[in-house]
Amino acid sequence: MNLVIVGLNHKTSPVEIREKLSFPSHTIGEPLAKLTNHYGLAEGVILSTCNRVEVLAVASDAEKGTWQVKRFLSDYHSIPLEKLDDHLYVRQGDEAVKHLFRVAAGLDSMIMGEPQILGQVKDAYGYAVHGNTAGVIVNKLYHKAFQVAKRVRTETKIGESAVSISFAAVELARKIFGSLTGKTCMLVGAGEMAELAARHLQTNGVKEILVANRTYEKAVELVKCFSGTAIMFREFPHYLKNVDIVVASTASPNFIIKPEQVQEVMRERKNKPMFFIDISVPRNIDPEVNNIDNCYVYDVDDLQGVVVANLQERHKEAEQAEAIIVEEIDKFYRWIKSLDVVPTIIALRQACDSVRKAELARATGSLSSLGENEMKVLDAMTSAIVKKILHHPITHLKREANKIEGDLYIDTIRKLFDLAVDEEAVKKAAQNNDD
Repeated sequence: MNLVIVGLNHKTSPVEIREKLSFPSHTIGEPLAKLTNHYGLAEGVILSTCNRVEVLAVASDAEKGTWQVKRFLSDYHSIPLEKLDDHLYVRQGDEAVKHLFRVAAGLDSMIMGEPQILGQVKDAYGYAVHGNTAGVIVNKLYHKAFQVAKRVRTETKIGESAVSISFAAVELARKIFGSLTGKTCMLVGAGEMAELAARHLQTNGVKEILVANRTYEKAVELVKCFSGTAIMFREFPHYLKNVDIVVASTASPNFIIKPEQVQEVMRERKNKPMFFIDISVPRNIDPEVNNIDNCYVYDVDDLQGVVVANLQERHKEAEQAEAIIVEEIDKFYRWIKSLDVVPTIIALRQACDSVRKAELARATGSLSSLGENEMKVLDAMTSAIVKKILHHPITHLKREANKIEGDLYIDTIRKLFDLAVDEEAVKKAAQNNDD
């Protein structure tokens, strides 16, 4: 049993390639079925997001399985493999396990530590379960991946620091106000980054959002997302006295919010704090506003500085997260090895015991004078002899099975004793040996 991952992501391919290989979630049952039914793969999962497309498969042979997954991607999307190959990465065995654990924990994301990917991994696994392409290995592997992600979130601070401009603004606002519950926000301009900041602010408790835009219709459309209020652009200064947080994002080449204007607003607000987020280039808010008591102005460069510092903190936390992943890979591979070693040990014991019983029956067949008690003694004695003979080989096999060359030991035992291990034995081992 070999794990294989073949995929591409934002590091290996441009968006025009990624979008050609994407799998819409509402139709993913069809490619999952093809992956396992027509390409000889035992189990399979497809993860498709805007930044990555990955196929994880369980194959009898790693190299053949890799080729089968590549051929599947090429055939399904009608793209010649030679056009894809340079963009694809391949992970096999423990490297595949490590890759999945890192992806689930957010360590391989465009923004390190982002939590959304875990939900996407869970969805991908759910589709595989629903499509009956998740078997013993996939079930164990993905539940372990979810445990790893939880450990990383619990035992490190990798997800605590803001690493986007919009979220960094929210983090600063929380520091200024303590709590954003009940605060009022105004968007001056309706750019994408301003909208994202507003969403974060609302998630963190902001009560009301006003939107002023030069194109009033766009403001009306945007406030539907927030259940907010659209106002005419020329009237936004009249509303400043009621606003705690201002997010400016217009194309104006000049300052649209000036110190004298804000001083008058602060008198009307009785000096209650105001937070200005200027994500415009050129800037919309005169930096002199920052010199007014209880006024806090942050522009793109200020916020970017916060992001860079937070990213450095995340990279420090990532070292601890990587150590957790290495530890969990070892646990998972001990379980994987047990799928081979346990049925092999059972088969070895059964084969030897079968020989013992046959020889005992032949020997005692000519000894008609033996009573029931004598037969029990002979049966117990021969059984004990077999167990003692097998004790050291089995102990050695258990120990070596967890090492890199463990497969060699297992294969040697099977060949020496001509053992046949069926799939049902492997499934039973998986069910009974779940650490």
